[in-house]
Amino acid sequence: MKKSTFLVFTMPSFIMMTLFIALPLLIVLIQSFQFNQDVLETIERENCDPFGCKTETITVPVLDENGNKIKNNIWVGFQNYKNILKFEQLSSVISNDGFEWSKIRSIDFYKALRFTLTFTFITLPFVIILGLILALCVNVLINRLKGPIIFITLLPFIITPVIGALSIKWLFIGDGILTLFLENILDKDIALFSQGWTIEILMLFYRVWHTIPFAFVIFYAGLQTVDKEKIEAAFVDGANRLQRLRFIIIPHIMPLIVFVALIHLMDSYRVFDEIVGFSASGFRISLQWMTYDFLRIDDSGTRSIGRASATSVLTMIGIIIILIPVLRRTFKEQKEKRL
Repeated sequence: MKKSTFLVFTMPSFIMMTLFIALPLLIVLIQSFQFNQDVLETIERENCDPFGCKTETITVPVLDENGNKIKNNIWVGFQNYKNILKFEQLSSVISNDGFEWSKIRSIDFYKALRFTLTFTFITLPFVIILGLILALCVNVLINRLKGPIIFITLLPFIITPVIGALSIKWLFIGDGILTLFLENILDKDIALFSQGWTIEILMLFYRVWHTIPFAFVIFYAGLQTVDKEKIEAAFVDGANRLQRLRFIIIPHIMPLIVFVALIHLMDSYRVFDEIVGFSASGFRISLQWMTYDFLRIDDSGTRSIGRASATSVLTMIGIIIILIPVLRRTFKEQKEKRL
């Protein structure tokens, strides 16, 4: 392909990626080193009461022609990161109390990091294993049943994440249908949304239920490309189903397993919908939720844009770190194949 032809085809994608991915990331990175502050001015105001009038000096924010506060970005370096990570407070807790989690989780960042990592790495094996089992089961069905089963299986993935989370919440909260069912079976009151660990289990269950269809459809497509002659030859040689799965099927679809793992790791590390849908922020928070919380207007009418940007950068760094082992393994395998 000629260089000019290559540029013609790739330039639109390059421009779009620059405008909507690279540039916003650069802006967020710059904002993470800044502090957004109101521009203030000192004025004299006459204050009158029944005993007379007196002049007082007050400080007020400067307004533009539309009546909005004028902001000024101050370069503060790594101060936003220090305010979030709180290394001094963390080292003080560890030195005085040892590695006591109840004290460490009082720091929002480490509380959010614990939940984010737990959520990511607990749901990953369930999604891959259950998705593969479901794909294997559907693959052996007769053709008449495959269509309806595939349609039903994909329904959880079609539902909007927040709507799905709200649906699960309504089933269990208060006098929900499933709550009443469990109370009748166990003969005692159940309040699943009054404790953090029960809410966390529900969020884990929902993410697995919502993501399995994605893994299933990827694995099912991969199973259609497995060499049937190899399967038949292994069967003739006496290999059982587990051996055929281990030595033929899994090695064949391993690139798809890695792909599903990459997508799930990136998506789960940015967990946010479950916390909003389950109203779980009083018990569990994530790194993505911290970014949202910093962007909400506080009592003074301002947003912590610098801290929100710093949290976003830390989230991206975390995603890169957890993806490195998977990417290194993939790169190593591709290098060995070329040799």
